[in-house]
Amino acid sequence: MFANLEDVVDRFREVEGLLSDPAIISDQKRYRELAKEHADLTEVVSVYGQYRHVCNDIEGNRELLQDNDPEMKELAKAELPELERQQAELEEQLRLLLIPKDPNDEKNIILEIRAGTGGDEAALFAADLFRMYTRYADRNRWKVEMMNTSETDGGGFKEVVALISGERVYSRLKFESGTHRVQRVPDTETQGRIHTSACTVAVLPEVEDVDIQINPADLRIDLYRSSGAGGQHVNKTESAVRLTHIPTGVVVSCQDGKSQHKNKAQAMKVLKSRIFDQMQAEQQAEMAADRKTQVGSGDRSERIRTYNYPQGRCTDHRIGLTLYKLDAIMQGDVDEILDALITDQQASQMSQQGS
Repeated sequence: MFANLEDVVDRFREVEGLLSDPAIISDQKRYRELAKEHADLTEVVSVYGQYRHVCNDIEGNRELLQDNDPEMKELAKAELPELERQQAELEEQLRLLLIPKDPNDEKNIILEIRAGTGGDEAALFAADLFRMYTRYADRNRWKVEMMNTSETDGGGFKEVVALISGERVYSRLKFESGTHRVQRVPDTETQGRIHTSACTVAVLPEVEDVDIQINPADLRIDLYRSSGAGGQHVNKTESAVRLTHIPTGVVVSCQDGKSQHKNKAQAMKVLKSRIFDQMQAEQQAEMAADRKTQVGSGDRSERIRTYNYPQGRCTDHRIGLTLYKLDAIMQGDVDEILDALITDQQASQMSQQGS
């Protein structure tokens, strides 16, 4: 596991030297890239330094066990268990730090929620889920920007698409893709029977131009009048935009902005992210054996979580986690679930490293 750590230390020192090079400082793009690499390497190098120090102490204490001085032998014997505990902890930290990082972790996301089975109740649940994620975004001081909505008369969403931007958004929400199921008594249910409805959630990393290029000749652009809320200007001008990517058949609509130009730019963001996600899914499918061990398979048909209102229970089926704090979760208190999913993924990756 630690075979390449000396190379990491060498690279860290090289990057430190480059960051003080005037030629690098004058090239802001290159400087930012190196500064990020330096930040990524700093913790690894620091923990590895502590690990080497502890290993040297253990080696020294074991030599002292052979000492003729009984007092020194006893002291060395007493210190060894604590040093070995520290060594094991630092090894675990290094294993975690050496897990290959997801290149999308730093990115913003396109969040898409669509009502599935359950009619109006599913649409209301879609609105509840969107509220849950926006409140979680507020807790993290992330920005939420609406991109497209299709509302129902009852206040729900057939579909809602939003851009969430901030620090490491994708790293926290990337495992939310899949089918979310709700069990509760609808307001319209006179017999008090529990209904089951579902929504699909897609979390797509926001894609920059450098990530994916789209040939304008491959696009069909349709303009139309927006529907729903938005005032006379939105409803009476052809400000809504529909983009169709002909090679893949991916279709994106955007109508929430008053400007046709803004709607087109927003639709292009979503289109690129969907195509990028499709490309990633195809790559993951080629590694099917590995994919089965990952909580974040991204399979939209996979039922990942159940929200049971009568019992106040939320269960994530991928990791068998059940929490009886549904009210808090729906208010955006989802860190416990997200942390457990990330920990499970890391444990799986560490297990694969060791095999």
